[in-house]
Amino acid sequence: MQQAITFLTSKDKTLKFILENFGNPTIQKRQEGFASMCHIILEQQVSIASAKACYVKLENHFGQILPKLIHSATNEELKNCGISRQKIIYIKDLASKVLNKEIDFSTFSSKSEEQIRAELITIKGVGNWSIEVYLMFCLQSPDIIPLGDIAIKNTIIELYNCHTHEEMQVLTNNWKPFRTFASYTIWHYYLKKRNKI
Repeated sequence: MQQAITFLTSKDKTLKFILENFGNPTIQKRQEGFASMCHIILEQQVSIASAKACYVKLENHFGQILPKLIHSATNEELKNCGISRQKIIYIKDLASKVLNKEIDFSTFSSKSEEQIRAELITIKGVGNWSIEVYLMFCLQSPDIIPLGDIAIKNTIIELYNCHTHEEMQVLTNNWKPFRTFASYTIWHYYLKKRNKI
């Protein structure tokens, strides 16, 4: 972490200001695998609290969140856990791909980021944001910036007056090879400013 802080504070006065005034962000670590990917799918376009509530209901209902249990569950069971019709399709497709060995989370640690992206993008409803969150939280990839994330995007607009994806890309390229830590810093500022942590 210290290496990332030293690098980013020397390159970017805004990140330096955040770290000096709001403290260091918490680095999230989630277990690798199917259950975490389900959780990330549940987090798409809803609040963290709402997604967590659905995830806990799933856990309580099934005991463990396993591909075979999700795959064989009825839509009604999953709906009773607070999961939308669309997301039921997504997590069942994920379960099916794991059971068919099209996706093997246990091999990800030995694969390149490109290979992992190529596998995960085949899941219905999974796009860049979901993949980047998995790479950041589960695999601890050091150089990810999820520009599709609303909080990241809005905070960059607020702090840097960057409005287009291209402008954001140019700005965030300056943070390589520590874009993940920069992302955590941006999220940290976003939450602190809104008294969410």
